[in-house]
Amino acid sequence: MTDIELARIDGGTVRLHDARRKVRWSVELEPFEIGVFPVTQEQLAELLGETAHHPRRPATDVSWLRAIRFCNAASEWEGLDPAYAFDGEEVTWHVDADGYRLPTEAEWEFACRAGSNQPQYGPLAEIAWTSADGVTAPQDIGGKLPNLNGLFDTLGNVWEWCWDLLDPARYDDYRVFRGGGFADDAWSVRASTRRGGAPRMHHEDVGFRVARGGFDGTDAAQGWSAQADLERADVDGPLPPGWTPRR
Repeated sequence: MTDIELARIDGGTVRLHDARRKVRWSVELEPFEIGVFPVTQEQLAELLGETAHHPRRPATDVSWLRAIRFCNAASEWEGLDPAYAFDGEEVTWHVDADGYRLPTEAEWEFACRAGSNQPQYGPLAEIAWTSADGVTAPQDIGGKLPNLNGLFDTLGNVWEWCWDLLDPARYDDYRVFRGGGFADDAWSVRASTRRGGAPRMHHEDVGFRVARGGFDGTDAAQGWSAQADLERADVDGPLPPGWTPRR
C-alpha cells in the first residue's frame, strides 16, 4: 500500500469552543501522530478496493463509518492492533491500541493550529483551497503551503472527519468534521469551526486524515470520553423544534 506519512505532534494544551452550548474548555494532550496529508483516493482504493479516478486527490464521498473501516484495514495491513471494534454500526475505540484511527477533535485542532491562536495559521490564499480559488472539486494534496507542524491541507480542500460526537443532545449520533472545504468561504475555513454529519453521510467535500497513538485507560483519551458523551446527550424535558430525536 502507498505509505501513510505521519508527523509526530508533541503534547500540549488546546482550548476548544462549543458555540451552541456557549462553553469553552482546555484539553491536555499527550504526544500523538497524525497524517501529513488527508487520505488519498489512491490509498483508499488500495485498501478498500475502489477505483481512484484522481489518485492524488483527497478521498471524498467517504462516510465516517467507511473512514473507520479504512483505519482498521490500514492497521491490519501493517500488523498493528486495530483501534476499533464493531457491533453492527456501534463502534468502540480501544484507546490503548497502536493502530490507525481518526483524530479526536482536540488532536485535530491542536495539530492544525501548530501554535497559532489565530483563526487560520497563515494567509488563506497560500495555505488552503477555498471558494476564493474558484475550483469545482478537491485538489491534489500538498498544493498549498503546510503549517508549522508540516501538515498540508488541514484547512480548506476537504473537511475532515474526527472521532467525536458533534452534539449528541441535538444531533444524536452525528460525528464532527473539521477544517472547511474547497467550496467554503473564509468564515468556515477556520481552525475552530465545528460541523458534522451522520455516520453514514458522505459528501464530495468531506474526507479524513488518520492519526496514531495509544493511551492508558478505557473509554477516554485526548479530550474525549464516553462518560462526557453520555452527559452531553442528557436533556431534560421535550426536545426543542428542529432537534434530531434520539433513537
